[in-house]
Amino acid sequence: MSCPGYPPLMGSELTHIPVLADEVVTMLDPQEGQVFVDCTAGLGGHACLIAQKIGPSGTIVLNDMDQGNLDRAKASVANALCPQSPGEARVHAIRGNFAELPGKLRELGLSADMVLADLGFASTQVDDPQRGLSFRFSGPLDMRLDPSMPITAEELVNTLSERDLADIIFRYGEEKASRRIASKLVAAREVEPITTTDRLAEIVRSAVPGPRGSINPATKTFQALRIAVNDELGSLDALLRLLGIALKKSAQGQPSWVASGARVGIISFHSLEDRPVKRAMSEWSGAGWGEAISRKPIEAKDAEIVSNPRARSAKLRGIRAN
Repeated sequence: MSCPGYPPLMGSELTHIPVLADEVVTMLDPQEGQVFVDCTAGLGGHACLIAQKIGPSGTIVLNDMDQGNLDRAKASVANALCPQSPGEARVHAIRGNFAELPGKLRELGLSADMVLADLGFASTQVDDPQRGLSFRFSGPLDMRLDPSMPITAEELVNTLSERDLADIIFRYGEEKASRRIASKLVAAREVEPITTTDRLAEIVRSAVPGPRGSINPATKTFQALRIAVNDELGSLDALLRLLGIALKKSAQGQPSWVASGARVGIISFHSLEDRPVKRAMSEWSGAGWGEAISRKPIEAKDAEIVSNPRARSAKLRGIRAN
């Protein structure tokens, strides 16, 4: 799926396909002239689809930690929102953690009619060997979604104690072999520092021998280190806390960055993300601040999974503000 004016990526880059695209549009129910806030814009795939529905009179706010992706997203969304004169499109690009969004929206004088947080990441990030996010490529052991962040996966792997490494791999990767993996990593780094993705994956595989179905033995360790490097669960908790405050204010008729009747959607990709999202939305609904849009999480259909395997683990939950 592409947006007007958004050229497909060439060479080592791949076209980014937003997950659950039709389901997101249906859930957020965009109307002409409304305000859409994308907390995790990526390459703007979902925002482009919303832009085509709300039209030139609508407003889109894009938030992302990756300046390169944010610049690309702004250009493509402006084309989708106002194809005849993209320079006049009301697209605001904000670089940074979404914890800062409420203040930025107040400065802009905006309240969101739709809010989306896609907790996955763009293909340009996953498929860039220099990011070090995937064991499918040989690259530096970085894993930072925001290159300005101070801590890399290489630093964690080579400096943490064996116990702390095991705790991270178990807590954030839900890896049962975490102690064995941590022991192997510590032994390996005493011989030579672990600096590349392929060496890390090789060490992990040596600690977890034998087939593990369709899941690569290194998957959970890579997930755990990425979550730790980027404080992903801390950022999610901050977002849920801010959304809860906004929904409460909206329900009480107070000024809020989330408008009354707004639709809020969150896409998670593993249980560590989905559990707090499910819990938060249940609390908001129970407090009378909103109503669940779907009783169960919305998942990708077989046809989408075939064309976009990354959608396999995606779960979309939504709530409508009171």
